[in-house]
Amino acid sequence: MKIIAVSQRVDVEESHHERRDALDQQWIIFLLRCECLPVLIPNNLEAAEKLFRTFSFQGVLITGGNDLCVYGGNAPERDSTETFLLEYALAKKAPLLGICRGMQIIQHYFGVKLIKVEGHAGARHIITIDGTLLEVNSFHKYGSIEKGDSLDILAVANDGVIESIRHKQYPIQGIMWHPERFAPFRQEDLRLFRDCFAEER
Repeated sequence: MKIIAVSQRVDVEESHHERRDALDQQWIIFLLRCECLPVLIPNNLEAAEKLFRTFSFQGVLITGGNDLCVYGGNAPERDSTETFLLEYALAKKAPLLGICRGMQIIQHYFGVKLIKVEGHAGARHIITIDGTLLEVNSFHKYGSIEKGDSLDILAVANDGVIESIRHKQYPIQGIMWHPERFAPFRQEDLRLFRDCFAEER
C-alpha cells in the first residue's frame, strides 16, 4: 500500500472564530480502495515541511475546495502549503494528482491563466477524454482554455474548458471532476488513481 500525502480544504467558522482543515471522509474510503494510505497534511507550512522531512511519501494528492487567493480565495495558508507540496513532487519526481482546485494550482504554477466559467458549478457535463465521451460532475467556477507550455491537455468539455492535464516531463496530472463524489465509485476513476500512483513508473 502506497503512502500518499493529502491536502485539505480550509473551512472558516466565523461563529467559533476558527479556521479548520477539513477533508470529506469519502476521500479516505476512495483512496483505500486504490491501495493508497492517506496522510492528511495540515495547512501549516512549518508542520508540512517537518512531516516531509520525517516521513517518506510515495505520492501527493491535492484536493478540491477553496479558490486560489489570486482569484479571490481566503486561504493563503493553503496556497503556500500546496505550493510546497507541488515543489516537493517536482524535486523528487514523485507522482502528484490535483483534483479541481488541485488542477488549478498546477495550472497557475506553470503560468496558465484561469478565467470565470459558466455552467461548471454544481452541474454535470460531458467531456472528451482519449477520444471517448464521459459524463463528469463539476463544482468549479474557474477554469482555463489555454494549454500552457509545460502541460498537455488530456480532456476538454464541450465548451472548450480544459478538464484534465498532464505535465510533459514530470508525473504530475490534474482533473477537474471529483471522483470521490460518485456513488458508487467509478472504475475508470479508481483505475486513474492506481495508474497515477503505481509503484513501477
